[in-house]
Amino acid sequence: MAKSSSLNVRVVEGRALPAKDVSGSSDPYCIVKVDDEVVARTATVWRSLSPFWGEEYTIHLPLDFHHLAFYVLDEDTVGHDDIIGKISLSREAIAADPRGIDSWINLSRVDPDAEVQGEICLDVQILEDTRGRCLRCHVFQARDLAPRDITGTSDPFARVFWGSQSLETSTIKKTRFPHWNEVLELREMPGAPAPLRVELWDWDMVGKNDFLGMVEFPPRVLQQNAPSGWFRLLPFPRAEEDSGGTLGALRLKVRLIEDCVLPSRYYQPLTELLMASVLGPAEEDAASPLALLEELTLGDCRQDLATKLVKLFLGQGLAGPFLDYLTRREVARTTDPNTLFRSNSLASKAMEQFMKLVGMPYLHEVLKPVIHRIFEEKKYMELDPCKMDLGRSRRISFKGTPSEEHVRDASLGLLTGYLGPIVDAIVGSVGRCPPAMRLAFKQLHQCVKERFPQVEHEDVKYLAISGFLFLRFFAPAILTPKLFDLRDQHADPQTSRSLLLLAKAVQSIGNLGQQLGQGKELWMAPLHPFLLQSISRVRHFLDQLVDVDGEEEAGGPARALVAPSVIVREGYLLKRKEEPTSLTTRFAFKKRYFWLSGEALSYSKSPEWQVLTQDAAGVLHTTYLQCKNVNELNQWLSALRKASAPNPDKLASCHPGAFRSSRWTCCLQAERSAAGCSRTHSAVTLGDWSDPLDPDAEIQMVYRQLLLGRDQLRMKFQEDLNIDSSPEADAEKGVCPSALARHREAAARLLEVLEDLDRAHEEFQQWEQQRAALSPLGH
Repeated sequence: MAKSSSLNVRVVEGRALPAKDVSGSSDPYCIVKVDDEVVARTATVWRSLSPFWGEEYTIHLPLDFHHLAFYVLDEDTVGHDDIIGKISLSREAIAADPRGIDSWINLSRVDPDAEVQGEICLDVQILEDTRGRCLRCHVFQARDLAPRDITGTSDPFARVFWGSQSLETSTIKKTRFPHWNEVLELREMPGAPAPLRVELWDWDMVGKNDFLGMVEFPPRVLQQNAPSGWFRLLPFPRAEEDSGGTLGALRLKVRLIEDCVLPSRYYQPLTELLMASVLGPAEEDAASPLALLEELTLGDCRQDLATKLVKLFLGQGLAGPFLDYLTRREVARTTDPNTLFRSNSLASKAMEQFMKLVGMPYLHEVLKPVIHRIFEEKKYMELDPCKMDLGRSRRISFKGTPSEEHVRDASLGLLTGYLGPIVDAIVGSVGRCPPAMRLAFKQLHQCVKERFPQVEHEDVKYLAISGFLFLRFFAPAILTPKLFDLRDQHADPQTSRSLLLLAKAVQSIGNLGQQLGQGKELWMAPLHPFLLQSISRVRHFLDQLVDVDGEEEAGGPARALVAPSVIVREGYLLKRKEEPTSLTTRFAFKKRYFWLSGEALSYSKSPEWQVLTQDAAGVLHTTYLQCKNVNELNQWLSALRKASAPNPDKLASCHPGAFRSSRWTCCLQAERSAAGCSRTHSAVTLGDWSDPLDPDAEIQMVYRQLLLGRDQLRMKFQEDLNIDSSPEADAEKGVCPSALARHREAAARLLEVLEDLDRAHEEFQQWEQQRAALSPLGH
């Protein structure tokens, strides 16, 4: 049994942020920290006091994390970035509601005394002699302390308090990883039992010392079980001061998911039930376990459930039948073709997640060239007269201030200049579209065609596909390229407006022009001729897209967690070999293209060159790799952690500094081969759409979803049992006896499987408790 803990974090938007720049605005971005470790960074939103990020992260966590923090900063091209404020959420606050946190939260001021990090290693003993009781505190070392000096280090010393007495260790200069190995003894004074408090401080020659953190043990702990081991440093206990909204607020969505994943054999009955569902009849079938699962799942949980189910069926090689089953159920329930797939049904969410899982490389290949061009050229485009800024349009015309007509004509030319390549790339991409997607669209096309064969519904079979491909895939990626990994940063306001106009145009093309000339956006009319010309090309493209042969599985074969041959990540990095004795200039780094798989990290001068690898023969080498920004660093670190998860020889600790002038700059050890001074934090990883399949974790989430609806399932089962099943009564009530029997059977089998899984979880929890009771304290 494996325990798992993860956070689903969505940094939605900010409001009323203070201006930090002379222009009266700010360039805000947000940093996400787990226990003082940076795990994610949003892109910068330029020139905005109400930024929209909309970035979502899945953070896989160690089981003992304590708090989650969000820092909002203003990016500056010169000097340090300005800190605007922070939000700190404890593990207890996040776990208090199973649905998580979804609200606006005011930013608080950043108190330097509260910005502590790191751990201290102590061994405490309570001794008694003829003079009374004595507390002996052995202060070994500390690690990962906050840097308080401009050199990026600190000069730490420890101060131990017990009752009215206190003692200090010596000061270790210029390090964040001090080793004291000093024993401090304090005598108990008359009075009530006192707690033990150990504080760490950074010594300063001028001014007051800086606080680095503290640990405190109450008298009861000292009496029953004297502390020994590593302890996390905490800030001084004080209530976080709410700024009252003067620093602005963030809208956050945070949900903690903690679970115990059982061995695969325990999930086999539930997996078989779900797999059997998609192989049976789909139209108007409410009796299968999968249909019951959809019925029991609330709308806000359907996206998570859809993602897990798509991955689960992908792993079983049944993604095609799964999507076809949901599609046929959805189509059979639809009477008005204009409402087909317009709701957030499981069928709509599953197809949307399937496209992201299977088609993201295809999306990048189609859109990335044009998106890069739009970002680089930064052209001013506007068709809405209410939003036109004629003063900014001088770059379009140098003959004085242009009129609205001139701006509209120039913008129309620019928009069609971008739309043309976008449409060309899409309609010419039939051969590059993944076969899995083409087969899924073929099934969808055939199902809708059979359901709505009338001549007046001729376009419905096209709209069903384009509604997913254009409206839920291409258009959102054009609107927010950052969220689809097409760009590292969000667009500036001008480029963002251009992308919005292009996304609207692509949506109109995907709707086959059915809504042209309607609604409030009549100012889009100058684009209509181009859009109408593109619609016939899109119909031809969709006909070609579904003209695919073969019975291969729509979704490809099952994938292991990290198969050795799978490329986890690839891209350019700056590289250099072992550091020389002197400081290295920036010219010593060479740009190389890297591939990371489950078995090797290889590189070459460019993607087209022959792949090179580090020489083998058991010789270890040190290589320094440099990323261009924090976002890229986090992505590579996450990929490295995933790829190295099964590696038993990976280091548990590392040196965050460099070996220079015959010593490590972080811990000042003189041996190059010295053990690392900082944990590698390998338990924290970022999840994304490209995560490999983990069928046990996926089916465990399905089990948890069924648990939430178990009471409702029992009620339905009881209602079925109470129905008079005589043929005459069934006929009078319009109940199909066979459907009712199937419904009873499916509900009964699901309830039986849930009870078996409940028992398995209880047994494993008891086993864990017994093992913990027999294990040494703290291990």
